[in-house]
Amino acid sequence: MLVAVEKPTERELRVMPWWLVLVGLLLAAALGWLVLDLLLGEADRASQPDTRATLRIDAIRTGLTVVAGTGGGLALLLAARRQWIAERAQRHQESVAERDQAHRDRVQGHAESVAEAAQRQQDRQSTAAEHDAAERRLTELYTRAVELLGNDSAAVRLGGLHALERLGQDNPAQRPTIVAVLCAYLRMPAPEDEPRETEVRRSAQRVLTRHLRADDATHWPEARLDLTGARLVDFDAAGCTLVDADFTGAVFSGATSFAGATTRGRLSLGAAALGDVVFDDLATDGEVVLDDARFEGQSSFDRADFTGLSCRRSRFAGPTSFHRATFHEPTSFDATHFQDGARFREATFLGGLSMEHTEFAGYAGFRSVRFADMALFRWTVFAGDACFEQARFDGAANFGRPGSRAGSGSTPPASTAAAGRPGPRGGRRRTLLARRHGGRSARRRVAAACRPLSGRGRQRGAAGGRSPSRATPSTRSRCSGDGNWAMVRPLISRTTSSKPMSSRTARVAWARRMSGSPAA
Repeated sequence: MLVAVEKPTERELRVMPWWLVLVGLLLAAALGWLVLDLLLGEADRASQPDTRATLRIDAIRTGLTVVAGTGGGLALLLAARRQWIAERAQRHQESVAERDQAHRDRVQGHAESVAEAAQRQQDRQSTAAEHDAAERRLTELYTRAVELLGNDSAAVRLGGLHALERLGQDNPAQRPTIVAVLCAYLRMPAPEDEPRETEVRRSAQRVLTRHLRADDATHWPEARLDLTGARLVDFDAAGCTLVDADFTGAVFSGATSFAGATTRGRLSLGAAALGDVVFDDLATDGEVVLDDARFEGQSSFDRADFTGLSCRRSRFAGPTSFHRATFHEPTSFDATHFQDGARFREATFLGGLSMEHTEFAGYAGFRSVRFADMALFRWTVFAGDACFEQARFDGAANFGRPGSRAGSGSTPPASTAAAGRPGPRGGRRRTLLARRHGGRSARRRVAAACRPLSGRGRQRGAAGGRSPSRATPSTRSRCSGDGNWAMVRPLISRTTSSKPMSSRTARVAWARRMSGSPAA
């Protein structure tokens, strides 16, 4: 910030009056006269005439000298005043010239600022005009592309897709809108048995997933998929970064892949219908919702890393694998039905696990699984073979009131759990249990827990006045509670804190675990 410095004001120059010069001359003459009169008086006192004449001449000479000296002094004084006046006049001229230059500079600066403001205004008007023209052009292109996307011809719709993609690539601010338009197109009902429309939808899927890969130069980081209820064909999101993606109620036909994908936020696949699907190496930092989902083909979640997983009331019709998957938060498979084999080999449940009312129609493999927190298998149905060999329970576990179908003649899960693989029914399996975990009492407990209710037993129950319906609960009771735990506990190696809990205690603890409140 410039601060103006005030210069000291000069005194006003006064003109010397003429009478002052006259007074000076008179004073010089009077002084000379007085000196001459004094010297002549002294000369007259001399006794000799010659001496008197000489002294008078000297007196006159001295008086004239005094007068001349006084005049010379006055002349010097006038010369000095003239010089001072000349210097002051020069300084005044310089000051005036400096003020004139400063004034001219201020005028020039003001003119330049006015010109600059005018230029800025012109630039703003030009920029606004260009922006309006670009927006109009963008709106026209967008409208034209949407019109192409709604055309009856499949080839024209394909052109509209690529026009929208190019528009989004050149205009980052329009990408969320374009992604929303493509998702809305995929959510629209698709005519069946229309191969051209299927190809258009595949192209729309590829346009979306092509810009969701973070390692690609064409990545659109702000894209969010909302494909609720959409029909997707061979959907390939492998390696994509999904931000709050919503596939609730979507129908996936063909092969679906989320292999190597990364999710930020919530990934919702609730009530979705999928065929063959791959979630291998999935990395999440939010909850994955699979509630009420239907998996009609093979499902693979190998090496997936789940922050949180909710898979309630889902149905897996084909083989399912969670090999080496990691679950960091409480996980729920309540009321889920596995129609084929389900393998959780070497999986890690760092949070709680709930599989209440879960049904395993085929093989259930939990070999080398680590349960770091609570594990609930209450009312779980193991209709096929089950394996908990080398499983590790670091927290509490509850296998109370299972639904193993011993009365229906199917193989109890403990028989295969002991062997670690499917095997023949009967005494050989019970003998293998007894050899591993030794002792006659252990053999009796395992045999009682694993003994199926045969037809002969039902006939004896009926002959003895008891109906088969009353005989079945007695056999089921041997496979529940302490009998079931005595059957499962020897199969767990390196187990810590593996005591069974009552149903009420497990239910209260799991509710506290899911709500985040501390345990009692």
